[in-house]
Amino acid sequence: MTPDAVVDLIRHTLMTAFWLGAPLLAIGFAASIAISLVQIATSMQDAAFSTIPRLVAFLLGLVLLLPWMLARTIAYTAALLGDFARYAR
Repeated sequence: MTPDAVVDLIRHTLMTAFWLGAPLLAIGFAASIAISLVQIATSMQDAAFSTIPRLVAFLLGLVLLLPWMLARTIAYTAALLGDFARYAR
């Protein structure tokens, strides 16, 4: 296996991980900003008020994005194992 092939494999792996994690991170970021703005506006600094909506946002995002995430993971795995002879040299 050449160094270029290793770099290409690692690049594809990291990009797949990035694209799988980015939507959930964006959902968490948006939920955190919205909750912080509500807390600033109402002067309510309860820890449960900030934690529970974030968890609900992540859960809804995960439920809605899970089919897409699974399809993307399956496509990456199929491409990786389908060209397995290239990595075995």
